[in-house]
This record gives sequence, C-alpha cells and structure tokens, in this order.
Amino acid sequence: MSITPLMPVYGRCAFRPVRGDHCHLIGEDGRRYLDFAAGIAVNILGHSHEGLIGAIQRQAATLMHVSNLYGSPQGEHLAQRLVDLTFADTVFFTNSGAEAVECAIKTARAYHQHAGNDDKYELITFHNAFHGRTMGTISASNQEKMHKGFLPLLPGFKYVPFDDLDAARAAIGPNTAGFLVEPIQGEGGIRPASDAFLQGLRALADEHDLMLVLDEVQCGVARSGTFYAYEQYGIEPDILATAKGIGGGFPLGACLATEKAARGMVVGTHGSTYGGNPLAMAAGEAVLDAVANAEFLANVRATAEKLRARLEQFIGNYPDLFEEVRGRGLLMGVKLKVEPRGFVAHLRDNHQLLTVSGGDNTVRVVPPLVIDDSHIAEFMDKLSAGAASYEIEESA
Repeated sequence: MSITPLMPVYGRCAFRPVRGDHCHLIGEDGRRYLDFAAGIAVNILGHSHEGLIGAIQRQAATLMHVSNLYGSPQGEHLAQRLVDLTFADTVFFTNSGAEAVECAIKTARAYHQHAGNDDKYELITFHNAFHGRTMGTISASNQEKMHKGFLPLLPGFKYVPFDDLDAARAAIGPNTAGFLVEPIQGEGGIRPASDAFLQGLRALADEHDLMLVLDEVQCGVARSGTFYAYEQYGIEPDILATAKGIGGGFPLGACLATEKAARGMVVGTHGSTYGGNPLAMAAGEAVLDAVANAEFLANVRATAEKLRARLEQFIGNYPDLFEEVRGRGLLMGVKLKVEPRGFVAHLRDNHQLLTVSGGDNTVRVVPPLVIDDSHIAEFMDKLSAGAASYEIEESA
C-alpha cells in the first residue's frame, strides 16, 4: 500500500506539534515555536486559556451531545448572546466556517424562493475570495486551483473584481439573490474592502431587495479589532457567516441573520447532526466571556497598532523582500516581492516562527489575540533574523 493512512491532501511540513503553551507550540522534538499562525486565525485565546479549557472540561463531564430533535438550553443561551452583540435576530450553529457559509448561501436563496421568486438564486462573489472547500463554497470562488479535479462546479455564482463597486452593480441581473463578500479577504492576501465598496453594496442590496451576505469566518470575533469587522464600515449585513475564533480551537461556526433574511429558513429546510452540541456551546460561551467586551477589544486594537508600527518601520530595511503591511487589527499581512511559501518555511524551520502564506504574495500574521509586548518583541527578533538569513541564502 503506497497511500498514507491520512489522506494525502495536505502538503504537511516537518513540524509536528504535540503541546501548546499560551502563544507557543512545542514540537515532537521538544523545540518551542512562537505561534503567529494560531491555527490560521483560530486559537484567539492561545493554547492554554484556563477559562476555555475549564468550560470544555466541565461540559464534557456533564453532557457532550444530544440530537437537535430536543430543546437546547445551551444553544439558546449562546444564540441570544450573539443576537444581543450583533445585527442578528437568529442564529444557526455549525461545525465549521464552510458549513456556516453553506447555510448563508441557502438562507439568501430561501429568502427569495420562500416568496415564490424561484429565479432568484445567483450570488455575486468576488475575485480571490475563499469561502471554504465544499462544492458550494469552491463554486463561490473564482480560484481555479480549488476547482481542479472537482468540475463541474455548482451553478449560481457570478464573479467580479473585489472592491469594484461598478462591476458589482453591472453584474446585477434577473437571477441575482445577493452579494457574498469577505470584508477583509484572508486567504486572498489580507485585503480590506474600502468603506465605499461595502457601503455601496449595502445600498445596492437595499435598492434591489438583495441579501448582503458577509463571510467573517476569518476576520470576525475580535480579530479585526471590533467584535465583527462590519462594525468598522458603518453598515449591517442581512446574513453573516462566522467560525474560526468563535470556538477558540473547538470546532464551531454559525450563520447569523436578521428575521427578514431568515424568512425562508423554516422547519425542515436545514440541519446538522453535531451543530450546536452542548460541548461546542460551552466553548463558544467561554470565548465570548473573554473577548466580547470593550476592554479586550481595545487591547486588540492597541496591540495591533504596536505590531503594525514595528512592522512598517522594519520592512524598509529589506526593500527587495518586503512591499507593504496590510490588514486591520490582528488580521495582518506583509506583502512580499517574492513567493511567500519559501519565506514562511524559512521562518518556521530556521527561526521557530510560525506564520501562514496567503494570496498576492502575502505572509499572514494572525497571532492569538492575547499576545503582549514580549511576544511582539520575540516576533520581531525572529522575523529580523529570518529576513537577514533569507536574503543571504537567496543571494548565495
């Protein structure tokens, strides 16, 4: 047998973490790595947060899973907290970001088709977006690298350039149900939308009775410096997909919607075996306990300003390697003038610094939201050493 027991769909590196300690990961060989990848923006409280660990332990000893055939006091409580914190009136819990986006797509279509408008099924989406790996979510992206091997795609999506309001307006047609957009593209290169673009999409949605669907799987839950990134744009969506940070490392996602937007999501239209299980709800409660307050969010913004200032000052030392710093809050990216995967591997393998590559030659810097000045100093030391040794290797 030549195939590996784990299906070989990941290009896994040699680093094999076995333990987490706050903002560090410890490998199988005992080496300690500074984690500014955070499970790709998931571990927002780090790897050993007592509140999150304790909540999961207590709930695991009480009740882990029951069917959604029964009432859910745990789900009702967490849903109410999210409703109170956001634009939403109702919440559907999922196990992942892709599932949350799938639910958002269905909710947008059901809004129209519940009223008899069966021709309203198409979502306008944007170039270089990443919405997940299901058939629905890869079909929502124009990235051919995700399409290869899985054709034909599902119909119902029209792609236009990101941050181009005129293109979005021109794409509206008789089949349009709404827009699906990341306020800050993550995998696509840490590219924030402009205020005018998102505000314009909101106005177009209102004008044409369309759904504005935001994918905040990566940029949501305090990552951008506000609880959700849409708050910084002066708008509210109709539907929002969230995941990653909301479970702090436990598999959890959610689709949030207004009462109007969810009018088609009635009994029997959607479901999930594990979605909203008591164990996941306990994790979500612990995350909200930690992050859903003004003090924590202010600290994220202040920490991000310090890190960004250090990065912007630093990249000028290596004009042949770095181009610019992007992002909002602690969803940050450094655009390189070279392909980023080699540099990410160099930082990991030679300087025990974990980052994540992204589109548009960008290195994603997405640390736990609980980093402090000591972690910023360690990060800059490792990045500086990595940049110097990388330039030496490249020029050799």
